[in-house]
Amino acid sequence: MEQVVKTIFAGILGTGGMSFVMWLITRSGVANADMIRAIGSIFTRSYENSFKPGLIIHLVTGTVIAFIYILLINLLSPTSIAYFILTGAMIGLFHGVAFSFLLVVSVAEHHPLERFREAGSEVAVAHLAGHIIYGLIVGTLVGLLNIKFF
Repeated sequence: MEQVVKTIFAGILGTGGMSFVMWLITRSGVANADMIRAIGSIFTRSYENSFKPGLIIHLVTGTVIAFIYILLINLLSPTSIAYFILTGAMIGLFHGVAFSFLLVVSVAEHHPLERFREAGSEVAVAHLAGHIIYGLIVGTLVGLLNIKFF
């Protein structure tokens, strides 16, 4: 049970770090990377009341995905904290590339709000950066907290 609690903690912190980076990118004006509102507005069909459902969905999804990251990190058996961090970042890189491609090709085209239909290379790079940060945080916590499933 302790490993599950640690994994949930890693997922929440990783998702928080990713969300913060995406918020900074959006706030800087580089790209519209407001992932929380983009997710929420898929369900609410409006921007104004999209934050709360988007945040809940993003945190739950990020927590579930942490189990997959930790399983993969455990399978790769890093031998030092630096390798845990690097392994998490590499998984985040691969996840980010796949998600960014999916986002640009599929999700944006069908989003109910026009403001989220434009997902060019800046948005893809923002999501890639967010996933790498997520992986860095989860990998770091796996190493520091010794999270293992087997």
